[in-house]
Amino acid sequence: MPLYQDQELKIYNSLSSKKEIFKPINEGCVGMYVCGPTVYSNVHLGNVRTFMSFDMIFRYLKHLGYKVRYVRNITDAGHLENDADEGEDKITKKARLEQIEPMEVVQRYTVDFHNILDILNFLPPSIEPTATGHIIEQIELIKNIIGKGFAYEVDGSVYFDVHKFNTSYDYGKLSKRKLDDLIHNTRTLDGQSDKKNPQDFALWKKAEPQHIMRWPSPWGDGFPGWHLECTAMSTKYLGETFDIHGGGMDLKFPHHECEIAQNEAAVGKSPVNYWMHANMLELNGQRMSKTTGNTINPNELLSGNNDKMSKAYSPNAIRFFMAQSSYRSVLDLTDDGLKASEKGLNKLLEAIAIIDKLITSKTSEGFDISTWRQRCYDAMNDDFNSPILIAELFNAVKYINQIKDGTAHISAEDLKLLSLTFNAFIFDILGLKKEASTTEDNTHKLNSTIEILIKLRAEARANKDFALSDQIRDELLAIGIQLKDGKDGTLFSTN
Repeated sequence: MPLYQDQELKIYNSLSSKKEIFKPINEGCVGMYVCGPTVYSNVHLGNVRTFMSFDMIFRYLKHLGYKVRYVRNITDAGHLENDADEGEDKITKKARLEQIEPMEVVQRYTVDFHNILDILNFLPPSIEPTATGHIIEQIELIKNIIGKGFAYEVDGSVYFDVHKFNTSYDYGKLSKRKLDDLIHNTRTLDGQSDKKNPQDFALWKKAEPQHIMRWPSPWGDGFPGWHLECTAMSTKYLGETFDIHGGGMDLKFPHHECEIAQNEAAVGKSPVNYWMHANMLELNGQRMSKTTGNTINPNELLSGNNDKMSKAYSPNAIRFFMAQSSYRSVLDLTDDGLKASEKGLNKLLEAIAIIDKLITSKTSEGFDISTWRQRCYDAMNDDFNSPILIAELFNAVKYINQIKDGTAHISAEDLKLLSLTFNAFIFDILGLKKEASTTEDNTHKLNSTIEILIKLRAEARANKDFALSDQIRDELLAIGIQLKDGKDGTLFSTN
């Protein structure tokens, strides 16, 4: 029996603003779409946090036994400098500034995006479609929306009629905004816009003579609107209605709101059952911003080549740091926070190295493995609550160290369950890398060094050199290594 039949997963749905029991459209199968990057620059660390959240969600759904089709797009055309259908295409602008082809820009930063995600141990999505690879689908979708009376063409551009749509549907239901309020807070059109109303958004934009990226269409040469691509690609690969749509909190309005409108206009029903939004990543208590200089990119964090952190941090340390906060919470990236996560991570990895060497007993004492295992699932079933999961993992670390020290006992059957559960949540679900060779090698060297010191201390005691004996014990204790003398000799534990 697959695990999902035995576990009740709840997801916070941005559409209803509450946690809901997850029931996929098709038994045992999940369709999930996540808005990917616009590839005109190196991937932003805040975006990495969003993608990492959905990587963990993808991993957990797979772990539960679901067959998951995970679609994450690449935006390689149509994303203008702001969300009001004004300005230059971001990729075209970068190409013009660097005097290269737009597809050179796309290739460079798509490769960078994949490299960073590989380093951070992301699972690849099931499908990674591009906007430029689905121009035909987008044109057909526009024709459908025009045919339903919810879009209009003006001088080679096509706009979605938000006011007309709102007479039959509810524009703003995801972001909890009312059209009347949007109208009130929007500046009047200056007469140079083709739109009927400022709230209307572009489905297709006419390409001016200087615009490099352009495709033929029934309305003339142009390029698709940014919101349109996600509707076209998500519905092509997941159906007119699918289970989960994810992205950053900043995409809720207008991007995701427009996606809902486009789908409802085209097929008459809402496209997604569960909308999920990951929150922002801050740096030292402030919003990341290139203009203020309060920013750091993934490569700088990994290499230590920056003025914000005291050292370089490993991919594992970064993943573990991000998992220690709920995906729906604002996360503040700090040097102290990363150091603390690194210390906690080392304790987890040390416990992993110890598990297989533990001596079993006839019965277990001091810890109920089955109850603990279900608490781990309960944490993830509560809207993927990774901080609570990590707290449960540290409860197990304490127990593992007690078994090692001889103050607790575990049966062979429970040890097997503990090992399987510990490995599954740490590596398969949280996505930490198995660095077994390095970890085990370092642990072996540390243990060997301590054993040498224990022998030297025993010799000092035999020679009645109690000053040296006490010095060895006290200096080891000062760095977190406690010696315990007993009838079977001297044992040690790390704090």
